[in-house]
Amino acid sequence: MSSAGSNRHRKPTPPTDPHRNGKASSSKRKAAPGHLSFIIDSDLEQGRDVQKQILQTVADNGFEGQSYFAITLALEEALTNAIKHGNRLDKSKKVRVDATVTPKQLEIEIEDEGPGFDRSSVPDPTTAENIEKCSGRGILLIEAYMNRVTWDRGGRRVRMLKLNEPE
Repeated sequence: MSSAGSNRHRKPTPPTDPHRNGKASSSKRKAAPGHLSFIIDSDLEQGRDVQKQILQTVADNGFEGQSYFAITLALEEALTNAIKHGNRLDKSKKVRVDATVTPKQLEIEIEDEGPGFDRSSVPDPTTAENIEKCSGRGILLIEAYMNRVTWDRGGRRVRMLKLNEPE
């Protein structure tokens, strides 16, 4: 699979030789303004790079305060879940990210190649038996901070919408 994406503020980054230091980075292609598309390896560093590029576009479109914070948190959780839990850090598996940003809203899809999951079977982190656990809150945070969240393709894809709500 090729890697793809765009960002009006950064030069396209050519893929690195996968045999050099074991690292490969996403390459990007031109897309409509405000649309970013990436295919990355299941690598947390690559996920952080994608997050930085999306957040820059979000800021450039006037998101700030609580809306910007909500996107930052939900995006980090969703990318980490796809890389770590979906693809289990298997760098041969890819994560696809598509984001469309306008001054009014952010729409984002993140899809992994893992086995998926049943959203209704995920334990509630607010119950007594889970409240002191150090993990398991990502989905709760995503759903709390975004305006709309849907899980499909057997739990392998999350779609999120955040409106730019002035404070």
